Amino acid sequence: MTGPLSHAPFRWLLAARTTAIVGNSVAPIALAFAVLDLTGSAADLGLVVAARSIANVAMLLFGGVLADRLPRGAVLVGSSLAAAATQGTIAALVLTGTAGIPILIALSVVNGAVSAVSLPAAAALVPDTVPASLLRPANALLRLGLNGGSIAGASVGAVVVAAVGPGWGLAIDAAAFAVAAILFTRLRLPQRSDAADPGATASVWTELREGWREFASRRWIWIVVLQFAVLNAAFVGATTVLGPLVADETFGRGGWGLVVAAQTAGLALGAVIALRWHPRRALGLGVAGMASVALPVAVLAVQPTLALLVVAFGVGGVAIELFAIAWDQSLQTQVPREALSRVYSYDMVGSFVAVPLGEILVGPLAHELGAPPVLLGCAAVIVVATVFAGCSRSVWRVRTT
Repeated sequence: MTGPLSHAPFRWLLAARTTAIVGNSVAPIALAFAVLDLTGSAADLGLVVAARSIANVAMLLFGGVLADRLPRGAVLVGSSLAAAATQGTIAALVLTGTAGIPILIALSVVNGAVSAVSLPAAAALVPDTVPASLLRPANALLRLGLNGGSIAGASVGAVVVAAVGPGWGLAIDAAAFAVAAILFTRLRLPQRSDAADPGATASVWTELREGWREFASRRWIWIVVLQFAVLNAAFVGATTVLGPLVADETFGRGGWGLVVAAQTAGLALGAVIALRWHPRRALGLGVAGMASVALPVAVLAVQPTLALLVVAFGVGGVAIELFAIAWDQSLQTQVPREALSRVYSYDMVGSFVAVPLGEILVGPLAHELGAPPVLLGCAAVIVVATVFAGCSRSVWRVRTT
């Protein structure tokens, strides 16, 4: 743990990203209740949330190009300030009672676009802050900070929204991004030898094609991204749509909160394990371990008791985190620095693009067939996708030590 922390740039990166995630974890709770206080309509809330998601996916590729063209630290400062401005505006509108659904949708679009710029830059910045030998513990510490920040932010958000209202929760989010921007300015990084020439005339499309070549030329990358396009659609659809439905019919809503907390605790435990365990073929093991994510989905279908679900979701959280850390380390060591942000952006688009499809399909299917068969189908899809990726020799050839 102390290895990465001995490097000042990494300490500032860790502090900035953890601060931002604390605020970002308050925002969904505060925004949800702000919209419900405004109109009481779940459909309106869906429009506001979907606007951000669509803008985020639509802008990710451009965000990757921007992060490879410009100094990544400067990109993160700018995107944090823009996020602070949009969230501060939403907070002011809510607090003054002048918010409306159209303006909230518009600001959510801007916020989603800003996030799309910051995500590839933040992920690609890690190799600039520590030596290559410390990438695995550095990524583990970052993930530990993000998970801890998420827990703290969600807890603070719930208390603030209940005590003083959603507008103040959104104000906390804006303040967190402003503080993160200040922390990002403290990053002192060596001049990137791979940075794009400011006078270069290459178009965005040219740079996107170059990024695609880096992405597509590595078989292990696109195979894993294909795995997660399918896996994420099945897992997110099963847990976010059908999970609460099953909870309502069996062990209750309060128990579902405990189940979600168990997964978060599993994520934190996975990061702690990754700090000490450095297998040579961490990526292959991480990919294969994602089969265990089918376990909580299957338990929801077959035996939805609170104790079993807490254990199953905790195990799934450990597997997710071990994969995520190995994936980041693999990309950061195998992809050229000058294209890393663009490869990350292709990864994110491919991994998330099918999630809305899964969320849309599972509801009607459960209405026709019942929730248990659909959940078992989602579990089977997760296993099949994992077997497909796990059988690829290219995945197992990637060495992370």
